[in-house]
Amino acid sequence: MAQEQNTPVYSEQEQIRRDKLTALREAGHDPYLLTKVPVDTKSSDIVADYDAYEGKEVTLAGRIMARNIMGKASFARLLDSAGTIQFYIRRDDVGEDVYAGFKKMDIGDVVCVRGKVFKTKTGEISIHTEEITLLAKCLKPLPEKFHGLTDMDLRYRQRYLDMIVNPEVRDTFRKRSQIITAMRAFLESRGFMEVETPVLHTQAGGAAARPFITHHNTLDIDMYLRIALELHLKRLIVGGFDRVYEIGRVFRNEGMDTKHNPEFTMMELYQAFTDFHGMMDITEDMFRYIARAVNGTAQVQYGDVLIDLEKPFARLSMVEAVKKYSGVDFDEIHTLEEARAVADEHKIHYKKRHQKGDILNLFFDEYVEENLVQPTFIYGHPVEISPLAKKMPENPAYTERFEVFILGREHGNAFSELNDPIDQRQRFEAQAALKAMGDEEAQGVDEDFLNALEIGMPPTGGLGVGVDRLVMLLTATPSIRDVLLFPTMKPMD
Repeated sequence: MAQEQNTPVYSEQEQIRRDKLTALREAGHDPYLLTKVPVDTKSSDIVADYDAYEGKEVTLAGRIMARNIMGKASFARLLDSAGTIQFYIRRDDVGEDVYAGFKKMDIGDVVCVRGKVFKTKTGEISIHTEEITLLAKCLKPLPEKFHGLTDMDLRYRQRYLDMIVNPEVRDTFRKRSQIITAMRAFLESRGFMEVETPVLHTQAGGAAARPFITHHNTLDIDMYLRIALELHLKRLIVGGFDRVYEIGRVFRNEGMDTKHNPEFTMMELYQAFTDFHGMMDITEDMFRYIARAVNGTAQVQYGDVLIDLEKPFARLSMVEAVKKYSGVDFDEIHTLEEARAVADEHKIHYKKRHQKGDILNLFFDEYVEENLVQPTFIYGHPVEISPLAKKMPENPAYTERFEVFILGREHGNAFSELNDPIDQRQRFEAQAALKAMGDEEAQGVDEDFLNALEIGMPPTGGLGVGVDRLVMLLTATPSIRDVLLFPTMKPMD
């Protein structure tokens, strides 16, 4: 018995549009056969400088978003990549057949319009159409004008539709591009060289995260999508480059929420002959520079909160911050037993493998993070949670590491990089032991990286910044999905 084929079922409106396409093809006017289009102007150029364009012939292309048919003449609105503009089309100018063809066009159709720039009696900048050509037929009706596309799940799944009907979405992604451009300009002005490092790793490392695993058929080995850029970039410092950075995708096989997506964009930089204090200065200067370059000001209105990137960022040690917001002073806690006792008292859940430093970090997560609204550097992380950072000489239980927090979320992480290969091996081995105990986020022993450190890495400062979260901040956007063109979504089936 032959297998039945699924026959598409179209709505009435979809069928009408398909019938129009069939009629066009039968008449020898298949829009999909057209290739190059002589576009020479964007709508925004005309609107921004009407005097320069008045009376000039221009050619634009875009999507019909509205129209008003009035017998022998009509008005319509064209949406191109830069904005919208009205065009006026008259039967006596374009001919009866072309005008009849225009009247059969639908909202959403992609067209090319050639004509002269003028203003209507009401003062609206418009194109007096001399020629119109259908470039692509829109076979599905666009969301209705007044209610738009409001289903967030559908907006993320069909970003192309979201950008058509919600122009502010396109503005967000234009600004994202500007933010990354400004970041590159800032780093290049400081003498940093942009590089590219592998996405496929034979060992996951550089961060505490669960990796995605894949398989290389030719080599017959499992490989990991990178969870960080760190370890390859530090190899380049060993090799003699003293200022390098990379902007790239990283992948972490973890949960999804308004601040997390399984793949996201990181910027990591490494600078020889400096430390985490130097990284604080770079972070503060860079955030301020990017905000001014993109928004014209380093003050960001985020909902009801004015974030001030102009002022010097606050600086607190993790111990000071936990004491300030929980009342618990970890400088007075000397043993693991004491740390567990105070955690029990405050109902902080910890695991058997957690040490004193881990419990301090759990207190920080519970009591402190949400309170760090204005830009704040938190430094002095416990060595247990900082396997790649140098210990503080004056207090080896803590490291020369900081995180920068804004709006209660982390926006960057930095170290005085550990360059002692013997110490690094011991920390890798401690991580490997945690991994063996079931910690899926722990790192293993990276022998090649240890070999690089044995060659000799100079004192180095390193910084990682989550680009998506920075975009969220500078566009006042509440969810990471709103700044990712194509966020990870569960399949519909």
